[in-house]
Amino acid sequence: MAMSWTAGTQCVAKKQHCKPKAGEIAYHKGDILMIIGPGTRNGEYRARHNTTGEEGLVSGSKLREREALRIDPKLSLMPWFHGKISGPQAVCKLKPLEDGLFLVRESVRHPGDFVLCLCFSQKVFHYRVIFKDSKLSIDNKQFFYNLIDMIEFYRVHQGALASLLLKPKKMEGTKSAETKLLKSGWLLDLSKLKLGEIIGEGEFGAVFEGEYAGQRVAVKNIKCDVTAQAFLEETSVMTNLHHKNLVRLLGVILHNGLHIVTELMAKGNLVNFLRTRGRFAISATQLLRFSLDVCEGMEHLESKKLLHRDLAGRNILVSEDSVAKISDFGLAQVSSTATDNSKLPVKWTAPEALNSKKFSTQSDVWSYGVLLWEIFSYGRQPYPKMSVSEVRERVDQGYRMEPPDGCPPDVYSIMTSCWETEPKRRPSFHKLRERLEKELGTH
Repeated sequence: MAMSWTAGTQCVAKKQHCKPKAGEIAYHKGDILMIIGPGTRNGEYRARHNTTGEEGLVSGSKLREREALRIDPKLSLMPWFHGKISGPQAVCKLKPLEDGLFLVRESVRHPGDFVLCLCFSQKVFHYRVIFKDSKLSIDNKQFFYNLIDMIEFYRVHQGALASLLLKPKKMEGTKSAETKLLKSGWLLDLSKLKLGEIIGEGEFGAVFEGEYAGQRVAVKNIKCDVTAQAFLEETSVMTNLHHKNLVRLLGVILHNGLHIVTELMAKGNLVNFLRTRGRFAISATQLLRFSLDVCEGMEHLESKKLLHRDLAGRNILVSEDSVAKISDFGLAQVSSTATDNSKLPVKWTAPEALNSKKFSTQSDVWSYGVLLWEIFSYGRQPYPKMSVSEVRERVDQGYRMEPPDGCPPDVYSIMTSCWETEPKRRPSFHKLRERLEKELGTH
């Protein structure tokens, strides 16, 4: 019996369908199709092919839902990395010495240096990885940003090695993220990606505009191996989320580190959008719509028991048709304690999160109140003319921001309800949505 899917569900084709009838779409086994809506007959759907962009009818029985990734600490982008072990230990791990079997280790003699160990003709070759100008090399001819990139290259090109890298010797207790991403349908094809201009520079790397199989996309490129591994969690969170007000993940590419490919939000982040247009171009009704968009996205996170932790105008993106969507789930976690306070955005973070590291949906609600202030001030920096340390001190003493110029009193009342000192007294996102819908109805 075919599953019942709603619009926006991403599915993987179970079989090939290369001879479509009128109105149907062609696809191969493993292709990704997104459900647009129900078809004309029972068990049939209208779908869009993720690669060709073609739309048409498809039988539900020929599809399976794209599998969400679980956050799994064993998933590794580098299952072939064995940490600090000696040369003889590496040889033991590689027995029987099968041609093309390899691992990477950290040198015991030279801590911080890496060694590629490769089997060929019943011997193990130890290639020291040289650091030069922040890049890695084995022969001073071919240079790489990271180990992932290096291994990927030598799987295809023999170069200075005795053999191609044919088979990774996985470290015990790890699972290959590449295999899991491929199996679940989230690993995209590098040959179908065209990178365009840089549209943003994040803390972890550049964000590019691009095209994937004809579809306009945004691509976050994370070159550092360790950071890329951490971002697997962000990717895992995003595979579980489907909502019109959350930026949609299309998949990932393992090349030059990690590329996270999402839908392109053509009008950029909300702060810049508001600042460049101002109150003469954007009506109070549009501001309320943006507020409601974000609230609905956060209500969905709330229903999934997920926290965002960095909710702010800079992390809200605006689509071509002026819909606001939440992005940057880098800090989204189920856990309610943070380990590093130094990177917290003080002006947006609730007092209990700053002082006691207590994160909750209620601390996200506090941030949402600050975001509302940003929206209704047309993108001004919160707590104008106040330093970060001054903000912390004054807020702890009970200070709350004045309403932005021209802000409707009812909207300011919603903001201040988000800034209750006692977290339990703040409204849920569900309640906030109801209040905003009522406010929007009066405009």
